[in-house]
Amino acid sequence: MGLLLQPSAGKILAAVAATATPTATSVNTAGSGGSSGGLAGLQGLITLVVFFLAAFIVIFWVSLVFWAWRDVRSRTQDVILQITATLLVAVFNIGGLFIYLIVRPRQTLAELYERQLEEESLLAEMTERQTCPTCHYRVDGDFQLCPSCGTKLRRPCPNCEHLLELKWNVCPYCGYSGSGGQGGRAPARQGARMER
Repeated sequence: MGLLLQPSAGKILAAVAATATPTATSVNTAGSGGSSGGLAGLQGLITLVVFFLAAFIVIFWVSLVFWAWRDVRSRTQDVILQITATLLVAVFNIGGLFIYLIVRPRQTLAELYERQLEEESLLAEMTERQTCPTCHYRVDGDFQLCPSCGTKLRRPCPNCEHLLELKWNVCPYCGYSGSGGQGGRAPARQGARMER
């Protein structure tokens, strides 16, 4: 009976070995398939990252070119300079942008226009503003003397007390000329008009 059991035990061991061998083989096959699937997934991820990185670089480059074009157009009306600056950034990318930032005009056209308006208004204000002819101190229209240096600026009319420029020979307010000719005639005319 022991002999009978030995062949059957050998058959059982052979059957177990036969069943164990395909399982090990299938485990090896599944392991290599999993690693090749993992490599394929990793390659897909790397491809996706490279695609997004390339898309970002292209979009960044286009936006730099567009920004340079808009910026140079806001700073100058010279078409050749606009094209040169845009091509500089388009060809040399960030290096071209640094070069453009170094040589670009300092102020925009809007800032230049505002500055020009300020200068014109300042000039107009200075021409309207009265100054002392001696020391150029700012004086008002009703000053007789310069408060800074004491220069005589105006004189009062002896007849009506309005302030007159030093160059004036006749008072424009009452007609007094200082010689008595017009000063005496003006009241006589007014009296003649009142009599009528």
